[in-house]
Amino acid sequence: MDDTAPLHLTLPDAEATARLAERLAGGLRAGDTLLLSGPIGAGKSHFARALIRALTTPEQEVPSPTFTLVQDYATARGPLWHMDLYRLGAVDELVELGVEDALGTAVCLIEWPERLGEMTPADHVALALEPAADSEARVAHLSGYGAGWTRLRPLAEGECHDA
Repeated sequence: MDDTAPLHLTLPDAEATARLAERLAGGLRAGDTLLLSGPIGAGKSHFARALIRALTTPEQEVPSPTFTLVQDYATARGPLWHMDLYRLGAVDELVELGVEDALGTAVCLIEWPERLGEMTPADHVALALEPAADSEARVAHLSGYGAGWTRLRPLAEGECHDA
């Protein structure tokens, strides 16, 4: 099997989405970037909360960073930055927030990553979620570049069936 090929996984329900997040969290390291995309309501925030709680504690409060753009957390693997760029006005705001420093040193979980523009790191894992028609299922499309993808791909393969 080609380790660089994208994965297309069916997540039959919210619990499966959370399990995928927990599995991927198990392989994340400081410096990894996970780009999370999909339409509103596709499950990005649900996935993000499960991943953050897997790296912190199950009781961790995980507010949406929609208005603050960034929430940071201390984990055993170093800092974790959860970014929601939906309301980003300009890429310059990311520089002011210190995102350039976080990329490559913290675990970065970024919703609406297309707003990163040229700041998108070359090494990253991309997870696109889309709702399945007429059910609570989602389809997850995973792809990536670099060591993080090589490490995380087998973890994702173990969770769900190909779509």
